[in-house]
Amino acid sequence: TKEIDEAFRWSTENVNLQKKAQIVMDYYQGDDPLKRKVASTLLESFLFYSGFYLPMYWSSRAKLTNTADLIRLIIRDEAVHGYYIGYKFQKGLEGLSEERKQEIKDYTFELLFELYENEVQYTHDLYDSVGLAEDVKKFLHYNANKALMNLGYEAMFPASVTDVNPAILSALSPNADENHDFFSGSGSSYVIGKAVNTEDDDWDF
Repeated sequence: TKEIDEAFRWSTENVNLQKKAQIVMDYYQGDDPLKRKVASTLLESFLFYSGFYLPMYWSSRAKLTNTADLIRLIIRDEAVHGYYIGYKFQKGLEGLSEERKQEIKDYTFELLFELYENEVQYTHDLYDSVGLAEDVKKFLHYNANKALMNLGYEAMFPASVTDVNPAILSALSPNADENHDFFSGSGSSYVIGKAVNTEDDDWDF
């Protein structure tokens, strides 16, 4: 459709979006497994969320609620990815020399700051027109700290600049804590099937 074509055109022409992709890909395709895990975790835990701020903002005001349900399912997946890759990274650090650990830590904070500076510009591109850029920057700080926690490091940003709107955090919660009546058309919970071993005789009706 025309709208989809326009969205693709915007994404390929947006300088900050393309720079973000290039920064991550340069490191993600490198030859150091630990650094690749850092890049992956920052992508999953830091960069992934800023584009969801506006639909979550509307969701907290009873708009786009079904869209918010879809986003929460995506967030649940990404939260697991970021946590797991961060865990694998921390296991990979075990047994390394202190010098090597410091090298990786320095790299992590340098990469995060490079991505953060670009993400601030990207945030202004997206949110200046709706007056939410400063609020979204608090959200960036919050997610940057969360990414560092997944990697086992201390927070970069103090609590004074991570005070995200509670309505946004509530709307973003990936927990299955919503109440739905019988006629609800959607929800943000997964239903996990239970596997039962069967035998040929089970299919004789």
